[in-house]
Amino acid sequence: MADPSRVAAAPRIWQVGALCRAIADSLEARFNPVAVRGEISAFSAAASGHCYFSLKDQQGQIRCAMFRRAAQLLDFQPREGDSVEVLGRLGVYEPRGDLQLIVESMRPAGQGALYEQFLRLKARLEAEGLFDAGRKRPLPALPRGIGIVTSPGAAALHDVVTALRRRAGHVPVVLAPAAVQGAQAPGELVLALESLYRLARAGEIDVILLVRGGGSIEDLWAFNDERLARTIVASPVPVICGVGHETDFTIADFCSDLRAPTPTAAAELAAQAREQWLDGLDAVQERLHRAVARRLDLSGERLDQAVSRLGRPLARLAEQQARLGRAAHRLRFAVHRRLEADTRRFAALEADLQGGARERLRRSGEALERARLRLELLDPRLVLQRGYALLADAGGKPVTSVGQVHPGQDIVASVADGDIPLTVTRPCNPS
Repeated sequence: MADPSRVAAAPRIWQVGALCRAIADSLEARFNPVAVRGEISAFSAAASGHCYFSLKDQQGQIRCAMFRRAAQLLDFQPREGDSVEVLGRLGVYEPRGDLQLIVESMRPAGQGALYEQFLRLKARLEAEGLFDAGRKRPLPALPRGIGIVTSPGAAALHDVVTALRRRAGHVPVVLAPAAVQGAQAPGELVLALESLYRLARAGEIDVILLVRGGGSIEDLWAFNDERLARTIVASPVPVICGVGHETDFTIADFCSDLRAPTPTAAAELAAQAREQWLDGLDAVQERLHRAVARRLDLSGERLDQAVSRLGRPLARLAEQQARLGRAAHRLRFAVHRRLEADTRRFAALEADLQGGARERLRRSGEALERARLRLELLDPRLVLQRGYALLADAGGKPVTSVGQVHPGQDIVASVADGDIPLTVTRPCNPS
């Protein structure tokens, strides 16, 4: 009989597609992005603009695909047998279960020393946790100010400023100039960032854009500096890195809170379009309008209940009720007019609108409460509680003159806690 302790647990049974996806997820988490050096084999360019080939060396080979967008950025024509260095992402082509490398950039071999430095620094900083997703912060929904670090003469600055002016022209922008290429660039970039950090701690800016246009690995090398990487990680506010083209990767990309494929995309990520906020304000205005209308209706019901508790209202009560109705109508009109005016203020925030509405509701409630108190002061029962009586004949008509009564006539005296039946015993003379 088999020893139960030696019976291995039954392996999990996978669906083929689920296994392919699990392998793809593991590759994504473990390797990507990945740089590879090898020799091109079986290269073919499809009519769609996509390129398909293999990279090989003496120990093995891997299938590769370069889609049209990346292929259009090549500054040379790949050929069979070329030794190249590529940057891309490993994945699994699930319909066939094939391992493949999606190539995002390619260059002839020979710049390998810089690649090796890049990969060594990347591995070391990644091991320290500088790239961890858990330390990266979400972007502010509505920044009070935006800082930009780039060269004053760079085309990237024009692109970023144009995008920010189009999407959120009301948001202040602060430029911290720095060289973005050359031996002095890393130090200037660090100083520029630190100058913006002081403004961020003072509450003047809420997000920083680190941007420059595309170029070769040598052109972008300033953004692979270790001191710059640690300065980015130390930022008190989120940093968006938009360096190079979509296929370019630098150490700054991995350290920043968010990587943008281009400088323009970085600006669009930092500032939501004004139209989105205006649509939101319109929705808030509608909700506030409905809330005010409901509050006024409830206050009107409370007023009706207060009037009904007064008993037999005299002419003054009716007049006060009419005045209150006119006041409520004017209040509705004033609130509506104010809400319409508020919708034209596209820069107002939802929180400000809510605060203003609450203040107007408070003042309206106070006005209604004062009116209610005035109405209660007119209640005849308050007078009766001071020792006065209200006289009425048997038909309920108020007795206001001695000439209205005669001997033998029954009348009723209403006091604070009830009615007293009376009979006139002798003629009454006017005083």
